[in-house]
Amino acid sequence: MKDLLIRILADGTMVPIVLIAIYALVFKINNNKRIESYSRILVAGLTTYLLAKLISVIFQPAIERPFEVLGTTAGASFLNNPGFPSDHMLFATAIVCAVWFETKNKPTTLLLALMTISVGVGRVLALVHTPVDIIGGIAIALVGSIWYLNRKR
Repeated sequence: MKDLLIRILADGTMVPIVLIAIYALVFKINNNKRIESYSRILVAGLTTYLLAKLISVIFQPAIERPFEVLGTTAGASFLNNPGFPSDHMLFATAIVCAVWFETKNKPTTLLLALMTISVGVGRVLALVHTPVDIIGGIAIALVGSIWYLNRKR
């Protein structure tokens, strides 16, 4: 039961994050501003992804993931790479930023932020990431979100 809960936190929570964000970004953005908003989201997302890949080449705190170090199996899905930064956290944080900056909807953003934190906790509990991987994913997504500051008020 514990393993299932960890897997749901680590992987399953991404599904409602994406669905809630799609709803917010489709129905909560002014029709006149959609092209501008979606363009910003695309550029911020691409910037975030590019930064993550560049930083992962330059800085890789550990070669093995926690489950490999402990000689056990992973408790959640993972890509065959060292794991810094966490792609799940990168993607979820980028989504939270997109929803916040483009809709200013506090309740939805807070819900998404709490769900994103639960993904990070789940990834650490599943032994597929270290806290450094999680914090790195969040930090890089926040830096990639700089494009939203160019938004016209």
